[in-house]
Amino acid sequence: MTETIKTDALIIGAGPVGLFAVFELGLLDMKAHLVDILDKVGGQCAELYPEKPIYDIPGIPLITGQGLTEALMEQIKPFGPTFHLGEMVESVEKIGEPLFRVTTDRGKVFEAKVVVIAAGGGSFQPKRPPINGIEPYEGKSVFYAVRRMEQFRDQRLLIVGGGDSALDWTLNLQPLARRVTLVHRRDEFRAAPDSVNKMRALVESGAMDLRLGQVTALEGVNGMLAAAVIKSNDGTSTRVECDAMLPFFGLTMKLGPVASWGVALQGDLIPVDTEKFETNIPGMFAVGDINTYPGKLKLILSGFHEVALMAQKAHRYVYPDKRLVFQYTTSSTSLQKKLGVG
Repeated sequence: MTETIKTDALIIGAGPVGLFAVFELGLLDMKAHLVDILDKVGGQCAELYPEKPIYDIPGIPLITGQGLTEALMEQIKPFGPTFHLGEMVESVEKIGEPLFRVTTDRGKVFEAKVVVIAAGGGSFQPKRPPINGIEPYEGKSVFYAVRRMEQFRDQRLLIVGGGDSALDWTLNLQPLARRVTLVHRRDEFRAAPDSVNKMRALVESGAMDLRLGQVTALEGVNGMLAAAVIKSNDGTSTRVECDAMLPFFGLTMKLGPVASWGVALQGDLIPVDTEKFETNIPGMFAVGDINTYPGKLKLILSGFHEVALMAQKAHRYVYPDKRLVFQYTTSSTSLQKKLGVG
């Protein structure tokens, strides 16, 4: 029989918000286990844009997704969280006041006094472009995320899409690549205007190419691209030689088993209050992109704020007879001792 793992808090999702939840809970003497469907921590930051710069983390002018993940991991070291990666939470059952039984698809069973859902938009997968025969190239010369920019140095890159991801990676990879060709079905883009202007300036200077149309076929052997066929809006087709293709058609977000946990849903999001970010189930919280409330902004910094308030309420469930005294890390010797800096 599987041994039940007992913990104060079970955090579902090990992205930036889930990681910071460890910190806020730890300051209040609550231990946490984290479960994530990905095989590494960092959530979308680490999976989709580990080397992409992030500019809106307070006090940090610029940091990459991977850099932020590493900094958060360093910050939560004093609290010794336990990670269960490559696992999906299948069921959450309330068995006490407060107590939850949580089971994963690998058969692990947890008992936790509080459950914190920090699952972003749920499990996610990139949308595959409608190109016949693309499957053999995926993971070899067709990639839906950039995990290491150096991989594309001196390559002929075909980037497909018109949103922020497509434009951001066009600008970031253009200095590294031998040649970048951006393909979009029309001469209008959904990306930030500044990015679009920078891309057009590169095209005008001859530093990269822009093709209007759609990729209709791929050429190559053993999963390695040699060229792509682009059908222009006037119906003509041209062949563009390339070593790799990066399609950015967005992500398909799937809630997965969340819908079966008894938590109230508003579309694919979990409504919460703005005092403690609790769901309709006492002791179950939702923080980060998975939740919704009036004025919600899907920003990492918003998730950090939500986690701080969530931890205050979680403390009441974990330590119902213990008075919570609010303290600052700058002045509290007890908090500093927990952090190893006292």
